[in-house]
Amino acid sequence: MTTSHHYDVLVVGSGAAGLSLALQLPASYQCAVLSKSQIASGSTFWAQGGMAAVLHDRDSLDAHVEDTLNAGAGLCHEDAVRFTVSKARGIVDWLVEQGVRFDYRVDMPDDEFREFHLTMEGGHTHRRILHAADQTGRAISEVLMQRSTDASNITLLPDFCVVDLIHDGHKCNGAYVLETKTNQVHTFTARAVVLATGGASKAYMYTSNPDGASGDGIATAWRAGCRVANMEFNQFHPTCLYHPEAKSFLITEALRGEGAKLLLPNGEPFMERFDARGELASRDIVARAIDHEMKRLGLDCVYLDISHRPADFVKHHFPTVYQRCLGFGIDITTERIPVVPAAHYTCGGVVVDQFGASDLPGLYVVGETACTGLHGANRMASNSLLECFVYAHSAAEHIAEMNHSRPQDQPASWDDSRVRDSDENVIITHQWQALRRLMWDYVGIVRSDRRLEFAKNAITLMREEIDGYYGRFQITRPLLELRNLAQVAALTVECALTRRESRGLHFNQDHPQRNDLAVNSILSPEKWPSNMLDTGFKQHLPPYS
Repeated sequence: MTTSHHYDVLVVGSGAAGLSLALQLPASYQCAVLSKSQIASGSTFWAQGGMAAVLHDRDSLDAHVEDTLNAGAGLCHEDAVRFTVSKARGIVDWLVEQGVRFDYRVDMPDDEFREFHLTMEGGHTHRRILHAADQTGRAISEVLMQRSTDASNITLLPDFCVVDLIHDGHKCNGAYVLETKTNQVHTFTARAVVLATGGASKAYMYTSNPDGASGDGIATAWRAGCRVANMEFNQFHPTCLYHPEAKSFLITEALRGEGAKLLLPNGEPFMERFDARGELASRDIVARAIDHEMKRLGLDCVYLDISHRPADFVKHHFPTVYQRCLGFGIDITTERIPVVPAAHYTCGGVVVDQFGASDLPGLYVVGETACTGLHGANRMASNSLLECFVYAHSAAEHIAEMNHSRPQDQPASWDDSRVRDSDENVIITHQWQALRRLMWDYVGIVRSDRRLEFAKNAITLMREEIDGYYGRFQITRPLLELRNLAQVAALTVECALTRRESRGLHFNQDHPQRNDLAVNSILSPEKWPSNMLDTGFKQHLPPYS
């Protein structure tokens, strides 16, 4: 029996974007925030570096805009960049009001004139990265969670995984949601729905992301008829810890901002051969340089060295990295850190406007799930947290102003009477591993036409098997995630095949030059080949013999 829930706003995802949006809704709006694991299980909690913001007169909004446009390699929407950058000061003030404690400069003891301690990261021409040591995400997450817990109009619901949106083609009215502890599907109706589920980096074998980054929001919005864009631009973080037990622990870019050098095993620095900015080149350039050297020399990893800086400085500014590496027997104050690139951020996503509104009225998409036009072909370091807060604030205001009507009709109950418990879970495990290996090998840092065509054909076959499994058996979280990852992988490959050039995060060795006539790649479900489009709810699928 399906359980029904009714809220003014349903937020799917409990990271920076989802929680900050919920907190900025009118107090009269009853809001549910869903998380498919614990509330702090998303990417925000693990963000080390910080948030980009122009906070003193030694920097300027124009400089931040120019740096972002340069990193985006000609595909950023300048109006979205200026909108985001211009809102940074207000976002910082709001976060401080909520109780987030950012680092201040220790050389300015007078509280009245103290400045935030700002660090440097790749692509930036000024120090503008606001941080809380190297645990910025955690500092923000803990405050937002506490504020949300205290808010009388916000209900936090962990262990709920979105299945599909409820809509009539003209308005989004809610979602079907799986409670993972009981495997029961619930019906949530709402005046507005917000997808803030993060990116899709779990489509790759090696990633810095937590396990939940399976593209749920992107795939769900696509199935509801929304456009997606720029899915070929997957950012690979250049420096993740290379250790068999580390599970791709991210080594923050701020180390390079404070002088850390990338070295070959023989101690030779190599970044100057690829870019005059060296270690502070944008992430796409650094990741490709590391990938090139590893393939050229047959290396398992390269090394990041900050041991030339004073030990107290390293321990103070990077306590998380220091302690985590020490746990693996690496003292970063005296030793080099073995690092490799890993999938880190999905620059594309669901197409939205300045208010986070999608093609489907009543559906908003914020954070890494969205494509706002800010990142273009490559996200500049620490712009992502800023984007989360700016568009969450804008969406919250828009939801309140639009005053969306309540759903008039009760949606159909979820019907799983024609499915059964699976005795073939090995299919999910096998396809999960095969998909992630395929994406890493064929749709990774360096691509080719032949690899992409192979990946497209292989994913088509995978999706046929996954869809058949989905229609036959009871749904589970692993099955939902696999279904979504397969859809996102298909979209990523399709976008990559349409881009007959190399730009930003997309490098195709068959088309190594940039084509200045190329534009953003946008896919519409209406134009998608019918055999690649999955729009049906489970209860509408035909019975299987």
